[in-house]
Amino acid sequence: MPSDIFTQLVDAHYTPLYRFALSLTKSSSDACDLTQQTFFIWAKKGDQLRDGSKAKSWLFTTLYREFLRGRRRAEHVTALEDLGPVEADPPAPEVDLVTGLDASLVVEALLEVDEAYRAPLTLFYLQDLSYKEIAETLEVPIGTVMSRLSRGKSQLRTALARKEADARGKVIAFEAQPRRKFP
Repeated sequence: MPSDIFTQLVDAHYTPLYRFALSLTKSSSDACDLTQQTFFIWAKKGDQLRDGSKAKSWLFTTLYREFLRGRRRAEHVTALEDLGPVEADPPAPEVDLVTGLDASLVVEALLEVDEAYRAPLTLFYLQDLSYKEIAETLEVPIGTVMSRLSRGKSQLRTALARKEADARGKVIAFEAQPRRKFP
């Protein structure tokens, strides 16, 4: 495969794939690894895809399969993260410093949604995939996609309402602080 085609594919799909991986893994380093693994698999097997217009769907499906495969492996092995932080560990960087408070609330709320519903929500709203494409990516019937989206939206609304109420409570508490009088 010519390197310029591969570079174009990475440029076009890296960010959406990374965001999908982040919604699944809840870890920026795991999301990076998963995204890179997906492109590695594409480099090895992508030329087998007959219809180049289906590359996006192929990449998302491959990423999701790799996520599931990794989870099955992780069930048998204790992850380093489970051992707890070490004092020398640097703090985790913000995933996207450009997003505002509202966007961060949505992302936090999305991470609280059950995984079965989070994946279709992410593919539908953040990746603009159709019900059919989501069904192909997750390898489930369209009816399942529709019900998972409905239940996921309900969980997301509940989580968002709770997050917004918490945020308003913090603002009110901050405003309720007595003003200092300066001599």
